[in-house]
Amino acid sequence: MSSKVSPLAGKPVDPARLVNVPKLVTAYFSLQPDVAEPSQRVAFGTSGHRGSAFDAAFNEAHILAISQAICNYRRKQGTDGPLFIGKDTHALSEPALASAIEVLAANGVTTMIDAAGGYTPTPVISHAILTYNSGRSAGLADGIVITPSHNPPEDGGFKYNPPHGGPAGADATDEIQREANAIIAAGLKDVRRLPYAKALKAPEVHKYDFITPYVADLGNVVDMEAIRASGVRIGIDPLGGAAVHYWQPVIERYGIDATVINDAVDPTFRFMTADWDGKIRMDCSSPYAMARLIDLRSKFDVAFANDTDADRHGIVAPSAGLMNPNHYLTVAISYLFAHRPGWAASVGIGKTVVSSSSIDRVTAQLGRKLTEVPVGFKWFVDGLLDGSLGFVGEESAGGSFLRQNGTAWTTDKDGLILGLLAAEITATTKRDPGHIYDELTAELGRPFYERIDAPASARQKDVLKKLSPDAISQQTLAGEPITQRLSKAPGNGEAIGGIKVSSKDGWFAARPSGTEDVYKIYAESFVSIDHLRQVQQEAQDIVSAAFAAAGA
Repeated sequence: MSSKVSPLAGKPVDPARLVNVPKLVTAYFSLQPDVAEPSQRVAFGTSGHRGSAFDAAFNEAHILAISQAICNYRRKQGTDGPLFIGKDTHALSEPALASAIEVLAANGVTTMIDAAGGYTPTPVISHAILTYNSGRSAGLADGIVITPSHNPPEDGGFKYNPPHGGPAGADATDEIQREANAIIAAGLKDVRRLPYAKALKAPEVHKYDFITPYVADLGNVVDMEAIRASGVRIGIDPLGGAAVHYWQPVIERYGIDATVINDAVDPTFRFMTADWDGKIRMDCSSPYAMARLIDLRSKFDVAFANDTDADRHGIVAPSAGLMNPNHYLTVAISYLFAHRPGWAASVGIGKTVVSSSSIDRVTAQLGRKLTEVPVGFKWFVDGLLDGSLGFVGEESAGGSFLRQNGTAWTTDKDGLILGLLAAEITATTKRDPGHIYDELTAELGRPFYERIDAPASARQKDVLKKLSPDAISQQTLAGEPITQRLSKAPGNGEAIGGIKVSSKDGWFAARPSGTEDVYKIYAESFVSIDHLRQVQQEAQDIVSAAFAAAGA
C-alpha cells in the first residue's frame, strides 16, 4: 500500500460518502461500454473481470457477453455438466447474476443457483465443483463466481472456474475475454438470452443447497471436534460478505463456542471502517478495515474475518492483534505438517514469489519441498488436485490446504477453513497463533516485510514486466552479495511479470500494477527495519537504472 494514510482510515464512514445503490444499478443497465476504450473492455486479471458500472467497466453488456463467451468455451471444451453459480453481497452482483442466468438458460446450460437466493463464497463453488466431479470422467461441472473480492462497494466482478475447480488459466481467460469483446463490438447480436422470469423457470435452472454439503464436510478438513471439546471462544466477522449465512449452521452442527459479531448485509457496507486511503474495502488483511474486530480481541481466544467472497482471511490474536498474512501462513504451515498424519511425507508447500521467506525457512525446518510460483492462485491448482501440495498460500491472505486424508478440499482460496484452522491451532496448542509465531521467529529469525508503490509510466511498466535478470548489474543488495536474480518462478518456470533479487538476509520483488501508474515493491529483511528501508531504496535504484538503460 501507499505510505500516505488518510486521516479517515480506521474510522466509521460518513453516510454522505456511501455509494448510491439505485444510481449504481441504473448505470449497470443504462451505460454502454465502448470496447475501443481500453478501460471499458472485458479484461480478466488474476481474479476475473472487475470494474464499476459508473465507469462503464462492469455493465449489463459485459456480463451478457462474458456469459455467452463462457457458454461457447464450454461447448468447445466439451464441458456439459452442471454449472454452479454464486454471488457475493456487492450491489452489482445481483443484477449480474440475473444477466448471467438469462444467457445460461438460453444456451441450455444446466445451472445450479442458491436455493434461498442467498450468497455463495468462492471456496464453496470450488468445493461444489470438485465434489460433483469426483469419480467422473465425463459430464464434468464448472462454475462462475460473481464477486470483485474485497473491492469497494461500487465495483463488480465476474470469474470463471473450469472443471478443476480453481481460477481459470490464461488459455481460458484469454479466449473468453477476446470473444466477449468481439460480442460487445458486434452489438450483442450473438448473445442468446431469455427474459429473466422465463429463465428462472427454465428446466435447466435448478435451486441447489450450497450450505449443507459444504458445512457437513468441514470436519474432514479441520479438526472441528478439537475446537468443540476445547471450548475455545471464537469471534467471527463476515464483513457483510458471502459467508454471512454459513457461520450459524457451522456453529450449530459442530457445537463450537463462536459468536458472529455482525450478521448485517448492506450493499453500501456502511458498517465498515475506512481503509488506508479513506475508501471502503472489505479487506480482512487491513488493520484499518478490521478496526472493529481488533478492538474486540480481548473478548475471544481467537477471532477472524473474511472478505466479501470469503476466499481471504484475517486472523486476530489476543497476543498480536491482526496478524500479518505472511505471519499466519508461517504458523499454519508449521502446525499443519505436525498435525496431519494422513498427509504423505512427499507432500510439499506452495507459495508465491512475493510471500515471506519465513515460509522458506519453516519449510526447510520441516524437511519438505517448497514450490515457488508467480502471483495468482491458478498456479497452485494442479498441486492441490493431485495432493502433492499440502498447503498453499499467498501474501495477500489467501490459502487452502488438503483434507485430513491428503486429498483435495478446494482448488481456490478458502478463507473459512483458514479461520477455523486458527481456532483449531488455539484449541490444540493452548496458545493463540500470535504466540506461536513469536516462538517460530525466535528460532528462525524475525522478518520485516512491507509492500510499497513507486510511480511508473506505461512504458516503464512494460520494461519492468519484461526485464531480464541479466539487465541487473548490481552485485550487492543492502550491503550483502546478491545471491539470486529471477524473472521466472523457480517452482514452475513461469514469468513472474517483473523481477526478484535476493541476498542472504533480504530480498525484493518489483512488479508493475495492472490498474495504476505505479509498480509494486515487495521487500523483506531478516536484519532490521532500517535494513528493510535500505533494501526498498536500493530496489527503487535498481529499477530506475533499468528504466534509464531502456530509455524509458
